[in-house]
Amino acid sequence: MPQAAKQFPLIAAIDLGSNSFHIVLAKAEHGEIRILERLGEKVQLAAGIDEQRLLSEEAIQRGLDCLSRFGQLIQGLPQGAVRIVGTNALREARNRSEFIRRAEALLGHPVEVISGREEARLIYLGVSHSIADTPGKRLVVDIGGGSTEFIVGQRFEPLLRESLQMGCVSFTQRYFKDGKITPARYAQAYTAARLELMAIEQGLQRLGWQEAVGASGTIRAVGLAIKAGGLGNGEINVEGLAWLKRKVFKLGEADKLDLDGIKPDRRQIFPAGLAIAEAVFDALDLQRMDHSEGALREGVLYDLLGRHHHEDVRERTLGALMERYHVDVQQAARVEAKALQALEKVGETWKLDDDWHRDLLQWGARVHEIGLDIAHYHYHKHGAYLIEHSDLAGFSRKDQLMLALLVRGHRRNIPRDKFAEFGDEGVKLQRLCVLLRFAILFHHIRGAQEMPKVQMQAGPQSLDLTFPAGWLEANPLTQADFDQEAEWLTRIGFSLTMR
Repeated sequence: MPQAAKQFPLIAAIDLGSNSFHIVLAKAEHGEIRILERLGEKVQLAAGIDEQRLLSEEAIQRGLDCLSRFGQLIQGLPQGAVRIVGTNALREARNRSEFIRRAEALLGHPVEVISGREEARLIYLGVSHSIADTPGKRLVVDIGGGSTEFIVGQRFEPLLRESLQMGCVSFTQRYFKDGKITPARYAQAYTAARLELMAIEQGLQRLGWQEAVGASGTIRAVGLAIKAGGLGNGEINVEGLAWLKRKVFKLGEADKLDLDGIKPDRRQIFPAGLAIAEAVFDALDLQRMDHSEGALREGVLYDLLGRHHHEDVRERTLGALMERYHVDVQQAARVEAKALQALEKVGETWKLDDDWHRDLLQWGARVHEIGLDIAHYHYHKHGAYLIEHSDLAGFSRKDQLMLALLVRGHRRNIPRDKFAEFGDEGVKLQRLCVLLRFAILFHHIRGAQEMPKVQMQAGPQSLDLTFPAGWLEANPLTQADFDQEAEWLTRIGFSLTMR
């Protein structure tokens, strides 16, 4: 989890795409970003996923070899100055943790796997900062290696975000694996894309847009090939698409696609990308699509910059979640304040001194009761489910799993095995959970009475609480709460004492 707001002289974003890996190194000045270096390599991670959804060792090694080269650019950059995001191939791969573990060891920075809709949000952010700030709505399309993202937005704000399971690498594997291009195979790929689009086309068209922008290598290559044919200036248009399709059929093999704008390493995946682009044009009744150089990696940089300048989209996301599920805001604020106060007292002893520890604890305090909107019975489990399975803008998959676990463990039995799944981080997560539980119990009466100052002493697996003399005896409900809590904590080998 990235660190909280700080000012770094240099920031970097790495995009682990299904087709290509990209890195952007930039200097942040006065809320703007000046790009210093861009690198991209075709890795085709998605091509290395088998029918059991396992990444091959060969594909993993291709990715790591690329990252070892990228690593030189970010050498010496502090934690929080680099954000690395994985997209569809890593979302799909069942053994992604193996790749992530090795990549993190190589780069020294955390790797986040983001959801399709989070990817869409970041793509839109990158595009919006890279083109003219025009009034009206725009449609942004990014045809990736394993998924295609669609966003309708206005200025810098996405209004609708969608992600579909179709991409130029995955469709190449399915329809053009041997490099042969026939009208029948192309029609299969086109039809598959149209079927995917049926789920979202009405919702997109209902919002409408004044301009369409594409943000990927596929969009650029199609536009440049059309330009080489004398039918445009780098944009995709209907006439150009029809001409290009005829040209591709005539050549008949991917290896023969020696056209201006189509780099040799893109030839194999070009027919699949073209079929998806044509399907998008037909489904959404497009006449023209311009290309934007800005995409996911630029969006990641601007998102990182926003976090450093206290414009963290995650704050807005949690605020909307609390509103949607009718959270008692005053109670959440009381619990948050107490939890952070407790963290100040024991954080050093428990090694909870990273910014993400504080972030996670305060987020958990804010949303621990969202499950009450579903039902009181097992509401901690309902809340955990909602957090784990919702599209939460700004949060990586790991962020959501950690936050969901805090909410799941905030009352009753603590799922020790779930914490263990996070390895060394699991120990710290469990300690954060103990602090959250303490803050919740402390304010169980929900602000109806004035609470005392409590002294806290922490050991590796213990917490000693000292209340003012006679206070617990005078407040038997709170005493019963903490006695019960001591029993729950005993089950995870943790000692809680009160005096």
